[in-house]
Amino acid sequence: MKRFATTVAIATAAALAACSPSAQNESAEAANAVGSDVSATTDNAVEDVDAATDEALGSAEATMDNAGSDLERSADRAGAAISNTADRAAEATGNTLIDAGNALKN
Repeated sequence: MKRFATTVAIATAAALAACSPSAQNESAEAANAVGSDVSATTDNAVEDVDAATDEALGSAEATMDNAGSDLERSADRAGAAISNTADRAAEATGNTLIDAGNALKN
């Protein structure tokens, strides 16, 4: 966009050399207006890109937070399942030892 504005300014300057003072003033004003429009459009585009980037990063952050929470809940469930299984195995082993002791006694 800046290259376009520079090109317009150069073309305007070349055209002004062949014009009357009144036409030169009008052409200069038009060139200034074009430059202002280009600047405003560029500023708006930058703001739009910044806003879109912020929104995308916020969404990605929320997704990562949710994934971390899901992983933590899954780890908790797996730990509980392992603990329950170990408790049942210990109980079964204890019962087997009691049965073996009773069998030896009789």
